[in-house]
Amino acid sequence: MNPADLPPQLHLDGALRGDALLAAVRQIAQGPLAAQVEAIDRTGYYPCAELQQLAAVGAMSAHLDSTAGPADYGLAIRAMAEASRVCGATGFMMWCQAVCGLYLQQSGNPALMGDVLQRHASGAGMGGTALSNPMKSYAQIESLLLKATPVEGGYLINGTLPWVSNLRPDHYCGAIAAVVEADGTASQREVMFLLCCDAPGVEMRECPSFSAMEGTGTYALRLKDHFIGTVEIMADPTRPFIARIRAAFVMLQCGMAVGITQGAIDSMWAVEAQLGHVNQFLEDRPDALQAELDALTARVMQLAQTPFDTSTDFFIDVLDARAHGAELCLRAAQSALMHQGARGYLMSSDVQRRVRESHFVAIVTPAIKHLRKEIARLSAEEMPA
Repeated sequence: MNPADLPPQLHLDGALRGDALLAAVRQIAQGPLAAQVEAIDRTGYYPCAELQQLAAVGAMSAHLDSTAGPADYGLAIRAMAEASRVCGATGFMMWCQAVCGLYLQQSGNPALMGDVLQRHASGAGMGGTALSNPMKSYAQIESLLLKATPVEGGYLINGTLPWVSNLRPDHYCGAIAAVVEADGTASQREVMFLLCCDAPGVEMRECPSFSAMEGTGTYALRLKDHFIGTVEIMADPTRPFIARIRAAFVMLQCGMAVGITQGAIDSMWAVEAQLGHVNQFLEDRPDALQAELDALTARVMQLAQTPFDTSTDFFIDVLDARAHGAELCLRAAQSALMHQGARGYLMSSDVQRRVRESHFVAIVTPAIKHLRKEIARLSAEEMPA
């Protein structure tokens, strides 16, 4: 599929900002999304209709400059948190959609910044991010899995990506490949591009069943002599582009952690009247967790005011906030289980699902160990000799 062949864009007349946007997201999350949470979690239902409702009110485009208003990363994070409070899997897919929009708008490629970006922002076009492997590669955790060979007018891409989310056959994602010369030698640079799932040379493969993330449209992608030209290229070379967007990429994930943590705290308060007399002896009580979450949220909102700050100190702060969010999410979900007792151990329980969702927040790229590794490396580079 050529990006220009995406379906006609949805009307953006309903795109909202500020408290009106958050109220609309809350209504969708607590209504049609809540009705599908168990199907998303247990049977792998992909909530396309619900995601498009969220997109139509502006929930996944608040961080993009548009006629609706200037980019607002804080608002985008809070919108993601409202959905994640009900369904962490949907919050994750909102992040996938949001960062794909980030790639499109920051690409500087007119072929991607016009109708393609508009359709994406409205939810008529939907996609994800295939940057898990590249981000690990830049952190020297693993090697790049896609290779790009220069040819007339572009590149031929080969390789396999094992886990890419928020995909369907008519969806797309941002991907990065290491450029190699015709003789197979590495060129020490990479190219980033828009990868359409139904394009020639692209094969989608089912993944094994996931814990808490079965409905996230996650597939393996196998590319064999897939051609990309100037229409698809987001960045060439890629590293300056990644340096510019990396803080925004990581920062947006905080919406998942904030929302799932808030949902866990809600579950604690739900049983306080019946079990508070004994739950008072547990650690990580809801009022203490709420105070910690509020402080973290305020910190993230401050960082969100300058998402494209490229300084090392700022990126360390973003990584630290993201790590704090993951750790708090784990503690809150575990504590919610203890507060709810046996009822929280039922597979149908929201608490049980949030325990699994919190594990995902802790391991999705960048995982806690990845975050700590990068913080240590960057901090060492900042220290005076």
